[in-house]
Amino acid sequence: MSGKTSGRPKGEQHHIGLLNGFAAYGMWGLVPLFWPLLKPAGAAEILAHRMVWSLAFVVVALLVVRRWAWIGELLRQPRKLGLVAIAAGFITVNWGVYIWAVNSGHVVEASLGYFINPLVTIAIGVLLLKERLRPAQWAAVGVGLAAVIVLTVGYGQPPWISLCLAFSFATYGLVKKKVNLGGIESLAAETAIQFLPALGYLLWLGAHGEATFAQEGAGHAALLASTGIVTALPLVCFGAAAIRVPLSTLGLLQYLAPVFQFLLGILYFHESMPPARWAGFALVWLALVLLTTDAWRTARRGRAAAAAVLKDRAATTTATEIASTNPVDTVEA
Repeated sequence: MSGKTSGRPKGEQHHIGLLNGFAAYGMWGLVPLFWPLLKPAGAAEILAHRMVWSLAFVVVALLVVRRWAWIGELLRQPRKLGLVAIAAGFITVNWGVYIWAVNSGHVVEASLGYFINPLVTIAIGVLLLKERLRPAQWAAVGVGLAAVIVLTVGYGQPPWISLCLAFSFATYGLVKKKVNLGGIESLAAETAIQFLPALGYLLWLGAHGEATFAQEGAGHAALLASTGIVTALPLVCFGAAAIRVPLSTLGLLQYLAPVFQFLLGILYFHESMPPARWAGFALVWLALVLLTTDAWRTARRGRAAAAAVLKDRAATTTATEIASTNPVDTVEA
C-alpha cells in the first residue's frame, strides 16, 4: 500500500494513508495470534530469529528501493551510531518481554503496556527534556499513576510486564527521535547491531541440540523465518501512513493495537479480568481520553491560528498589490 505521494489528489492520498495506518496498527494489534504458533521455540529463540530475519527482510527492501547513502553518513557519525545501538538495546528488551508475555498467557497485561505508553512518553518528556505540560496533560498523568496503583493492589505487585513494555518503548521512541532515520533505515541499522549476537545465540542453541528451527519440520522453520516479515511489514505501512495523514490522526489510530490485543486477551485467550483490573484499565482509558481530547483541541487551535496568519498575509499581499498597481486611487481613498 505504500508508494510515492506525488501525482495523486490530496483526498486520495489521505485515503491511502488511512488504509496504511489501519493496516499497520491492525497487524500490531493481531500479532499475539502469531507468537504462539512458534512454539515449542522459547521466547529467546523466537527473539533471535526475529532479529536475524528482520535484517534479511530489510536488506531486500533496501535493494529494491536502492537507498544506501544513509549507511556511509551513519558510519561517519559515532554519536549517532551509538544512539542506534542504544535504540537496538531498548527494542530488544521490548520485543523479548512482549514475546514472553504473550506466550506465557499475559496478553492483557502486555496490552496495558501500550495503553500507558503515551503517558510514560509524557512523563519522560517532563523528567528528561524539561517539557511543560498543559493542565489536561497533568490530569492525564495523575489518573494514569492512580491506575498503576490500583493495578498494583489488584495484582498484588506492580504490573511489571506493562511497565517494562511502556518504558522500553517510550525510551526507544525518544532515542529514535534523536537519531532521525527513516523507518526501514532505522530497522536495518538496529537489526544489523542485533544480528551477530542473535546469530551466535542460534548457533549455540544448535550446537547444544536445543534449537527448534531444523527439528520441528519445514512449516515451523518457515514460521520462524517469517518473523522478519511480521516485524517489517507493519513498519512499512506505518511509514506510508505517516507521510499522508496528520499526526493527530495517527495519534488516534495508535490505540487500535492495544485495543485489539486487549480484546484478544479476553475473548480469544480467555484471560481473567477481576474487578480491580477492570478498575485499573478504566482509569487508564480515562487518562487517554483526557490526553487525546487535549491533543485534538490543541491541534485544532494550531490549525485555526495558522489559517488566520495565512489569511492576514493574503490580505496584506492583496492590499500591497492594489497600492502598487493604482497608487493615486489608493491615496485618495
